[in-house]
Amino acid sequence: MEFGYIIAGFIVGGLVGLTGVGGGSLMTPILLLIFHIKPTFAVGTDLLYASITKSVGIFAHGKLGNIDWKIVKLLAFGSIPASVCTILYLKNIDIDSSHAIDTIKFWLGIALVITSVAVLLRNRLIASLKNDQWISDRYVGLSTILLGAILGALVTLTSVGAGALGVTALIMIYPHKKITTIIGSDIAHAVPLTMVAGLEHAALGTINYGLLGTLLIGSIPGIYLGSHLSSKVSEHWVRIALSAILIYVGFKLVLH
Repeated sequence: MEFGYIIAGFIVGGLVGLTGVGGGSLMTPILLLIFHIKPTFAVGTDLLYASITKSVGIFAHGKLGNIDWKIVKLLAFGSIPASVCTILYLKNIDIDSSHAIDTIKFWLGIALVITSVAVLLRNRLIASLKNDQWISDRYVGLSTILLGAILGALVTLTSVGAGALGVTALIMIYPHKKITTIIGSDIAHAVPLTMVAGLEHAALGTINYGLLGTLLIGSIPGIYLGSHLSSKVSEHWVRIALSAILIYVGFKLVLH
């Protein structure tokens, strides 16, 4: 089974390197549906997994000047309190009950379907918003904090949302920012969010540390290989295939 976890980590790492889509939207469903890990443990373990793998991205994007720290701070103003509130909710219910398990699976499914749409439409959205701004300048800050709150709750409950969903929403709020700045800022925000949410799950006792280490053994070389193959593989078709998988898995979790 441990070899299976290493292979899963390698595949997810490779796809993250190829497409930039957050590992949560890929790893959590794999842990749930293939390895039959309990939803709370799948989410908690994946959050720490994401914070470790994405921390590398902060250094890379920081050196390139791709992080807008004002955006990161505004997102964090919303996401960290929302994450804490979500954990308090989980703490006050029986997380092993069928109701809690069904709730996590349902919202995970919803998050996956939304993520798949975001993956498909990102490039089209970038093209359509080149000269348009959907949100007035006076509401940009408030919109960013609200987005952070939504991501904080969603990520803490499902481990999904900090990647494709966050980037797509930021494109709509900041259409004139370079896409590299949007991605860099999203990654910079995702690291503390997933770290805080992961540590909160650790306090709940919903982290499998052995599983976490095994996944990292596979994912680190996977990310390295995927990043180097990204210039040689047609990302368009990889995104379409990835979106189809996410939609299928998302509906399967919602309608289970």
